[in-house]
Amino acid sequence: MVNLKHRSKQTEILDTDNLPFAAIALCMHELNIINSLLGGHAITIKGVKEFIPTNNIPITICEIGCGGGDNLHAIDKKLKNHKYIGIDLKPTCTNFAATIYPQLKAKWIASDYSKVDFGNEKPDIIFSSLFCHHFSNAALVHMLQYMYTNSKKGFFINDLQRNAIAYYLIKWLTAAFSKSYMVKNDAPISVARSFTKADWISLFKLAGITNYSIKWQWAFRYLIVCKK
Repeated sequence: MVNLKHRSKQTEILDTDNLPFAAIALCMHELNIINSLLGGHAITIKGVKEFIPTNNIPITICEIGCGGGDNLHAIDKKLKNHKYIGIDLKPTCTNFAATIYPQLKAKWIASDYSKVDFGNEKPDIIFSSLFCHHFSNAALVHMLQYMYTNSKKGFFINDLQRNAIAYYLIKWLTAAFSKSYMVKNDAPISVARSFTKADWISLFKLAGITNYSIKWQWAFRYLIVCKK
């Protein structure tokens, strides 16, 4: 039985350098399918709706760690007329997103998110999905502060719950159906690197942010919303 008392420090393949484009493209494709089937995109859309009671006024929505852009595409399919910014450290990811979703009103930025300065053009909302678990606790405190400071309305997080059922479920599902060696390796590690509610409460306390909510979502995720 895997020990999930504390967050794992094991490195995911996706966080290593010099990965071939074809491998990343297959990984992004399969993550899109997983997010669609297991409700990840629905949670992201729910997070956006926390900030826009109606969909009449266009806003700018920024995702840090955007990967292949599937979250922004899912938002655009459901909530039209918004502008998007996708930031990811890997140019292979932003290039993939720009190629797959040319119809999006999106600006794709290949950069460490923390080095992106919006100046006077801050996005209305910043969010991350399946991104936070890639970072240490210390780095996450900085991330929370960055999202709070650089957004007009606030931010939200859609990420995994550290849970043994989730760990073995995704391990078995990807072993049976995935064709991506990265997905097979990284999916269970992602769960082991993820969070409990107590983890999030501690991180927000360290970040000095008090105006937030944490809600459990199916399947084994948390939606965390922080409104300014």
